Amino acid sequence: MLEKVFDPAAVEERIAAQWEEAGAFRCGRPERKDAEGFSIVIPPPNVTGSLHMGHALNNTLQDVLARFERMRGKDVLWQPGTDHAGIATQMVVERQLAAQKLPGRRDMGRVAFVEKVWTWKAESGGTIVNQLKKLGASCDWSRERFTMDEGLSRAVLKVFVQLYREGLIYKDKRLVNWDPKFQSAISDLEVLPVEVKGNLWHLRYPIEGEKDRFITVATTRPETMLGDTAVAVHPEDERYRDLIGKFVILPLVGRRIPIVADEYSDPEKGSGAVKITPAHDFNDFEVGKRHGLPMINVLDGEARIDPQGILDDYAERPEAYVDAPDAAGQLSHLKGQDRFAARKQIVELLTGLELLEQIEPHTHMVPHGDRSNVVIEPWLTDQWYVDAKTLAQPALAAVREGRTSFVPKNWEKTYFEWLENIQPWCISRQLWWGHQIPAWYDPFGNVFVAEDEDQAFEQALAHNVGNETLSPEDAQALIDDANKRTGFLTRDEDVLDTWFSSALWPFSTMGWPDETAELKKFYPTSVLVTGFDIIFFWVARMMMMGLHFMDGEVPFKDVYIHALVRDEKGAKMSKSKGNVIDPLDLVEKYGADALRFTLAAMAAQGRDIKLATGRVEGYRNFATKLWNAVRFAQMNGCARVEGFDPAKVEGTLNRWIIGEAARASAEVSEAILAYRFNEAAAAIYRFLWNVVCDWHLELAKPLLSGPDGPAKDETRAATAYVLDVAMALLHPFMPFLTEELWAETGKDGPARTSLLALAPWPDLSGLEAPDAEAEVGWVVDLITEIRSVRAEMNVPAGAQVPLVLVEPGAETTARATAWDDAIRRLARLSGVTVADTVPGESVQMVVRGEVAALPLAGVVDLAAELGRLRKEEGKLDQEVARIDAKLGNESFVARAPEEVVEAEREKREEYLNRKAKVRAAITQLSGGAA
Repeated sequence: MLEKVFDPAAVEERIAAQWEEAGAFRCGRPERKDAEGFSIVIPPPNVTGSLHMGHALNNTLQDVLARFERMRGKDVLWQPGTDHAGIATQMVVERQLAAQKLPGRRDMGRVAFVEKVWTWKAESGGTIVNQLKKLGASCDWSRERFTMDEGLSRAVLKVFVQLYREGLIYKDKRLVNWDPKFQSAISDLEVLPVEVKGNLWHLRYPIEGEKDRFITVATTRPETMLGDTAVAVHPEDERYRDLIGKFVILPLVGRRIPIVADEYSDPEKGSGAVKITPAHDFNDFEVGKRHGLPMINVLDGEARIDPQGILDDYAERPEAYVDAPDAAGQLSHLKGQDRFAARKQIVELLTGLELLEQIEPHTHMVPHGDRSNVVIEPWLTDQWYVDAKTLAQPALAAVREGRTSFVPKNWEKTYFEWLENIQPWCISRQLWWGHQIPAWYDPFGNVFVAEDEDQAFEQALAHNVGNETLSPEDAQALIDDANKRTGFLTRDEDVLDTWFSSALWPFSTMGWPDETAELKKFYPTSVLVTGFDIIFFWVARMMMMGLHFMDGEVPFKDVYIHALVRDEKGAKMSKSKGNVIDPLDLVEKYGADALRFTLAAMAAQGRDIKLATGRVEGYRNFATKLWNAVRFAQMNGCARVEGFDPAKVEGTLNRWIIGEAARASAEVSEAILAYRFNEAAAAIYRFLWNVVCDWHLELAKPLLSGPDGPAKDETRAATAYVLDVAMALLHPFMPFLTEELWAETGKDGPARTSLLALAPWPDLSGLEAPDAEAEVGWVVDLITEIRSVRAEMNVPAGAQVPLVLVEPGAETTARATAWDDAIRRLARLSGVTVADTVPGESVQMVVRGEVAALPLAGVVDLAAELGRLRKEEGKLDQEVARIDAKLGNESFVARAPEEVVEAEREKREEYLNRKAKVRAAITQLSGGAA
């Protein structure tokens, strides 16, 4: 017999151990090795990470799919693993070294530092994996991968070398997001816009040859003016038309810079003239390319002023300067100054020269490093790039042709927009932790890309001998002398962007570049489940790499994009707001199953989840409801019967509940296959709570407590069968609870042959019973309608009222007679009678096309009740009008937080739903009149 209460904490760890011991989640199990494959690759979380609510949602949905398809008999590979997370991991280890007062990264050197990181990874890098197991994730943990595993690293080398040889990887000098703290390029995803209250400095640049004439530009970063190489005005701006083609003299530097016509300049903003600094602004970089402007870097890697770029430009084209730079010693004075200290000094210098027109307070968005928290600099530097535009073309075609589909489909538009406007992908990072770029340089500046140093050395010798840079004798000396050879090549110090290795994840985890059995069976993967924020950074890049290296085959057939998990008010969770909900806290308090079911039940396509703790508690109660239902069934002798055939059931109630189980099975299956997780959860919830618990067990009580006999035996067996079906349907959502119930109920009847995780998915097709549904469904609908009327009309709970069936058909009369006791008991009726007309002072109901009436005279003051309902309707109309006025106010919609606007829309919907019920009650009381 089951314990009185379900205790998740006492069950979850034990059940997880049983799954592990049985190898339940391993792909290629003997009984499934010939089965159809189904595969998902986990979006690899950072090895530094711990479980947050986004992970919980993402992995719950993946697990629902994996468990569902496993129960449908497929050979499932849910590929787990973690990402090495370059900057994040390096930062964690550097902080640890500092806390332990050990030598820093640069003091200990690259080799020793990387060894420290590997040690940290071995000791602390598995936190999130253990948390995913705690959530119930049914990955094949025996196949866990890491983006810097030997096999995955081999794939990275092969891809880099091949793309380089195909001309799709190259080195170039371009602008990047530069993090001065880490002294590395970072990706757009690692840049966080922060609203800052700053200033807009209006600077006056003198027009060459026109005394006392200036053009005013406005900037939020005066320190970058040292690198200005033009001023841009709109070609149709009448104020500056005569200046186009002329020059200004850049203050402090003496550089002649042209005034160019470019539509980037907005006549409506500021003065309409814009300073162009191609080496320190992404928009300016594009303007610079259009006009062939020099790109002069005036900052070093730590974002300090470095005049060397100015001096180099002067050496190359002295005619562009009216005087040698630094004639007044100003640049040397600024050299080495932090950018913000230099900003202050430059403003003071310009003020002294009467070239500062005004300082205007200005609030604007400033890019910060999401981990370093320092202001990011657009910085001109040599980096490695992938020709993403070329690789994007097949990736665009694959989605347009339907070989890969997005769910919801509207995300395809985002995918297309990003890929159609794709820029070269900067793949180099100035870090030590990661895949070191397989490029070597000889003493003459030539670069050689190869999978290892031996191959690079052979290339270097062949190149230099062929070009007579080296004589054959010198080449032979290098070959013979290991010391000389070691010093001949220098490896590129940079590592690859972590997105480069994760772009290979769908095939590198399956053993590529070897032709493995896993690749043959599981690639392309069946579906990818991920968030919208990495469609470009990860999804698009996996598409590009998969198509390029897997013979034009897409990496996944479907891409399911889930929404955000927000707080209960709809606000985005953030530490600064203090509204972050820790999924592990909810698991500890309510159990993993309750959290999983909550997330799935709220995962409507395209709609963010507003997570309230109360919802999790509610679904914990749902788990308790199932536990109690199974316990009730056990106490009433409901146990599995060997050879039970649901198709041979005779009792109307039993055929009805088996038919309802068939309906639920079809609904849950259809919804999961369509990635409508919320509808699948709703279908199983409705079946278990509303159908099985609220109706079947209530209607079956007289049989279960009645005399022994065939009807009682059949009801017991049918109830046990239906609860088995319910457990199986619920298993993908609540695996721990259902696995425990499966084992416990297996003790009462014939032994289970396997874990529920490996049991077959219920297929009840053909067991629908329309005649039984017509009969029992009428009873259920009638009682439901009566209960609704009692609630709306404020009928006292203890009052027993009569029910009148008005001109019922013979079939309805027979049903009423057969189910008389149940109808009276569950609807709290004094009796059921038949009449030709509707009695006076009664409320009418239409149940499946036939009229029934509740005479309420003497029980409820109908006139007073009608007045109350009409008054409530008026209040609801006022509330809807108030909200409509708010939502019709463009200023409110534009300025109010998104969650506040959404909350108003939801309240409006609630009021309208309530009004519909009140209107229906008014209509009933008015005899159909308004």
